[in-house]
Amino acid sequence: MKILFLANRVPYPPYRGDKLKIFNLAKRLKGRHELHLLTFAQSEEDLGYKEELEKIFKEVHLVYLPKWKSALNCISGLWNSEPLQVIYFQSAALKKQLDLLLSRYKYDAVHVQHLRMSPYLAQRKDIPRILDLPDAFSLYWERRKTVKRNLLTTLFENIEQERVLKYEKILESYNLALTCSSEDLAYLEKTHDSGNLRLLPNGVDLETFAPRNHDYAHNSTILFTGNMDYAPNVDAVVYFTKTILPLVRSKFPEVKFVIAGQRPVKKVAELANDHISVTGFVKDLAATYNSASVVVAPLRFGAGTQNKVLEAMAMGVPVVCSHIGFGGLGIKNGEGAIMQKDPDDFANSVIAVLSSEDKRRRVGEEGVKVVRRRFDWDIIALTLEGYFEEIAKIGIGN
Repeated sequence: MKILFLANRVPYPPYRGDKLKIFNLAKRLKGRHELHLLTFAQSEEDLGYKEELEKIFKEVHLVYLPKWKSALNCISGLWNSEPLQVIYFQSAALKKQLDLLLSRYKYDAVHVQHLRMSPYLAQRKDIPRILDLPDAFSLYWERRKTVKRNLLTTLFENIEQERVLKYEKILESYNLALTCSSEDLAYLEKTHDSGNLRLLPNGVDLETFAPRNHDYAHNSTILFTGNMDYAPNVDAVVYFTKTILPLVRSKFPEVKFVIAGQRPVKKVAELANDHISVTGFVKDLAATYNSASVVVAPLRFGAGTQNKVLEAMAMGVPVVCSHIGFGGLGIKNGEGAIMQKDPDDFANSVIAVLSSEDKRRRVGEEGVKVVRRRFDWDIIALTLEGYFEEIAKIGIGN
């Protein structure tokens, strides 16, 4: 098949959720299909990744959209009814390049990544199209409202949530709409009553994140990973540090909390002290996981699934996480990850894991089994391949 991927960001290097998914899926499909990529480059650095992407995609087309121009889009769109997330990625240059590719090639299927890119092909019913939603974005905004904000921020977020909820109906314009979590899928089905929704889980690169003879004997390191300019991650580490970590340290005063992830904002950087380490970018994230006694994911808002949870599970490192993203994994509590909502219960579960080498080993080894069975990118790529074949058979005009 000849397949076009329309992405909102350059899927390289694969260090964040939306980049990870496109990169890993395309990497596995390239041997069986002819893949083309059209995406935005937001910096000079992004433009430099074209050669690397051409190892996977036969054609790579990058449209330069600097962040300052996207910011202007948002300012001009403040009184628009569309979500700012969508307005941010508006580009006449990308539309022109897309129209050129669609006139030049007869694609068997087009993969559109994220609600942000959905306007570009919503009306092209002459082309088989999939809209791949990394999460139920309206659910993300609904949950974000549960965390106390200042008045101005609350007002903005309420407006954006209403806009997103209305705009998500655009998913009905596509042959299929995918999301990565059964929890998000159920939410979208209930909210929009659409019959074209399917599940495409997030996965793990099992070559990179494989067990490395993990040492379950030590109980000295608590780890959080993620992009540290992403609001749910920022909130999570601040919340954990202020509310949960003191309870853990009352039992384990020597424990270290490591916050590993690129672009830490000031609020995160200021958490660093003699028992909290803020690393910034980590090249070998697998080695960092392997050094942890337990990984925590105390997110209070968000949607989809958490890559940090899946990656740690794949490496056999026990996880204690909140309910955010856990329900969509389809696993039992303790199968690699222990879920707790209440901060006291969360702290007690971390303490229980740190207190028992046997528990660390048992929870960690269960996680490896679950991930290998359900979250291998090779398996997920086959699922996407099946969806491409399904929409290609639907035919033009549907």
